Amino acid sequence: QAQLVESGGGLVQAGASLRLSCAASGRTFRGYAMGWFRQAPGKEREFVAAIIWIGISRTYYADSVKGRFTISRDNAKNTVYLQMNSLKPEDTAVYYCAADTSTTALTRTTGWDRPTVYDYWGQGTQVTVSS
Repeated sequence: QAQLVESGGGLVQAGASLRLSCAASGRTFRGYAMGWFRQAPGKEREFVAAIIWIGISRTYYADSVKGRFTISRDNAKNTVYLQMNSLKPEDTAVYYCAADTSTTALTRTTGWDRPTVYDYWGQGTQVTVSS
C-alpha cells in the first residue's frame, strides 16, 4: 500500500550541497522510523542516516556523514529530507529512503543502521559528486 518516492538527486561538484526528499503516500502508511541508505557501484548498501519520531525525535548518522548531512521530516507533508552539505566524490551513490512501519519500532533503541528493520523502500535517486 505505501509508496516512497525519492527526489532531489543530481550531478554536483565537490563541496556543493543537495537536498533529497522522500515523499510517502498510501492510506495505511505510518513510518515510525525513516532512514536513508546509499549504494555505490560494486559496494553493499550502507546506512547514511535515520530519524525516529515516537513522541521524541531522535536522529542517527553514519560516521562518514556526521557534521555534513542532516536528516529531518515534515510530518504534515509526510516527507523526509536529507540535507547534504560539503559533498565529496565518495558520496556518489544511489540514495534510497526507507520506512519502518512495524510496531517493533516502538521499543527498538538500536539497529537503525540495518536495512532489515525497514519494510518499505523507494526506487532511489542518483547523486553524483565530481572532483
